[in-house]
Amino acid sequence: MIAIGCDHGGFELKLAIMEHLKSRSIEFVDCGCDGEKVDYPDIAEKTCKKVVSGECEKAFLICGTGIGMSMSANKIKGIRAAVCSDWYSAKYTRLHNDANVLCLGGRVLGAGLALELVDVFLDTEFEGGRHSSRIEKVMKLEEK
Repeated sequence: MIAIGCDHGGFELKLAIMEHLKSRSIEFVDCGCDGEKVDYPDIAEKTCKKVVSGECEKAFLICGTGIGMSMSANKIKGIRAAVCSDWYSAKYTRLHNDANVLCLGGRVLGAGLALELVDVFLDTEFEGGRHSSRIEKVMKLEEK
């Protein structure tokens, strides 16, 4: 299951992503918003709680640039969020960083590119190996 959330700046892109997930028969939970003006930290928290609890495996967060959502999401223990706007970054944030949240900018990405990033994020597995110890170090930073 995938969690998906947006603020008003990412609403149109969230709709496109949800339709795309449906076309791939991927189950998701919509954590808002419905187009109304909202604060992105509130949506990031609600959406990321679905990942941290184990209810959802990964999440997508969309705001105007993706940056505010990424900053907010990364404050939540257990979340490794990355804002991506190119295929290579989206692939390697999964492959090497084991990111569990992809943040996208509804005002800076077209739907075509965004859906490609969604696909590569969903379809790329964490490589593990030498990257595992680095991820452990990243997660230990939350304890400091």
